[in-house]
Amino acid sequence: MFVDPQAPQRDAIQEAAKWIRNGGLVALPTDTLYGLAADPFRADAIARLFLAKGRAADQALPLIAADAAQIAAHLGPLPPAGERLAAKFWPGPLTLLMVAPGALADAVSAGTGRVGVRVPAHEIARAICRGAGTPITATSANRSGQPATAEPAEVERELGETVDLLIDAGRAPGGAPSTIVDVTGSTVTLVRPGAVPWDEIQACLSA
Repeated sequence: MFVDPQAPQRDAIQEAAKWIRNGGLVALPTDTLYGLAADPFRADAIARLFLAKGRAADQALPLIAADAAQIAAHLGPLPPAGERLAAKFWPGPLTLLMVAPGALADAVSAGTGRVGVRVPAHEIARAICRGAGTPITATSANRSGQPATAEPAEVERELGETVDLLIDAGRAPGGAPSTIVDVTGSTVTLVRPGAVPWDEIQACLSA
C-alpha cells in the first residue's frame, strides 16, 4: 500500500495498526531502513516474525515507539541518563537498552532481560505506533543473513508472502543504523556504534 511520506493517508495508518493489533506483520519505513513490525507483547506475532525472517532465537528484537510517553506507559520509566539522552536525541537513530517488562514476549529480549527502544524520526513509523497503541518491533525487513534494505520493492521480493501489509513510502533515507547504548547500569555503555556519534552521547551526559 503506497503512502505519501509527506502526508500519510489516515486509512493506511489505521490499516497497518489494525494488522499489528491483531497479531499480523507489517513492513514499514523508518528513518533509516525498512523494518518489520509486530506487537511485542504477543508471543504468537513474535513467533511469526522469527519464522518470516529465519531469525535465530538468541537475537533480540529492537522496538520503536511514538514518543517517550508511550515507552514509559508500556515498557516502564527510563533511568535519568536515559531520559537525558532521549530528550536530546529523540526522535532519531539512538536506541536505548532498558529493562524488559515481564509482559513482553520472551523472545523479544532473547533472554537478556533488556530491550532496545527508540523514537524514530519518521512520521509514518510514529503514526503507526500511535495507532497500534503500543511500541512495536522494528527489526530490519529482510531475511536473516541478507542485507537490510531501504527499498520497498526489495522488501516485497524477499518477504512479500510472509507479511500482511507493506507500507510503501518510497525509498527510506538509509544511512548508518541506530547507535545502541545500555542505560540499565550505573554507567552508560556503548553496545553498537551507529548514526549518533559516541562522543556526542558522552558530551550530552557530562553537560
